[in-house]
Amino acid sequence: MGPSMFFFSSSSGVEQMAVNHWVVGSTPTWGDFKKVFFMKLFSFFFNEFCFSATQCDAPQPWQFGFQNPASPIAQGIQDLHNDICFFMIVVCVFVVWMLLRTLYHFHWSKNPIPSKIIHGTFLEIVWTVTPSLILMVIAIPSFALLYSMDEIVDPSCTLKVIGHQWYWTYEYSDYSVSEDGSIVFDSYMIAEDDLEYGQLRLLEVDNRVVLPIQTHIRIIITAADVLHSWAVPALGVKCDAVPGRLNQTSVFLKREGVFYGQCSEICGANHGFMPIVVEGVLLDDYLNWISNKLEEI
Repeated sequence: MGPSMFFFSSSSGVEQMAVNHWVVGSTPTWGDFKKVFFMKLFSFFFNEFCFSATQCDAPQPWQFGFQNPASPIAQGIQDLHNDICFFMIVVCVFVVWMLLRTLYHFHWSKNPIPSKIIHGTFLEIVWTVTPSLILMVIAIPSFALLYSMDEIVDPSCTLKVIGHQWYWTYEYSDYSVSEDGSIVFDSYMIAEDDLEYGQLRLLEVDNRVVLPIQTHIRIIITAADVLHSWAVPALGVKCDAVPGRLNQTSVFLKREGVFYGQCSEICGANHGFMPIVVEGVLLDDYLNWISNKLEEI
């Protein structure tokens, strides 16, 4: 829903109730207008936060929230974000309340003689210890998530990713039948003129990465020319591709789906045209795909 339709649509029951109140009642007052305005505002943000990004594996128009997590790491990242937002809201409400209370009680009309107190030992201890405790509470799940992101569980398969200007090369070397028999293919963005109905502009590729679900996968990432970054938000993966160096990460897909990402490191003129598409399939479908690729070699 675009901004032009925001104040002119009545899709929810709450908005329809407000409209009915105007139609049945007398001439709308300023209070009625404010009621409808805030109902529409609440309905808009509620729909955006709770429905627009719950089942999407690609960016959506007007999206505020995260993509639906498809790996334990992505789920952990979102859970940590929500936990930190809780503390942020509590701190913000408390600080705003203190500021408003101070402005009210220490106004010259309320308190013509200002206080001479410049120190408060107990108060200074409280506002020093409390943030420290909050940071300690946040640090525990943060460090747990950080170390779990670096942990590589015994992988069942390995995917090698090589960044180029401006496309990706993928290699499945676990299934080599000879020295030159690895499954290797390039992945280019599909031009806008070649898109088919339902495909996403600037996000579709000619050759997708196919990975099995419910399987521990190791991903080795490097680059052939300049810095790149292989990032797929729904999988919670963002790893730099550095020329002459191998970076390693892991992923565990919890469900089937098609997950979209992009290069997240400025790598030249066509940096914005290096999409990533990962397709999560069942293990049997993955083995069939591998067999077909081996037959093409």
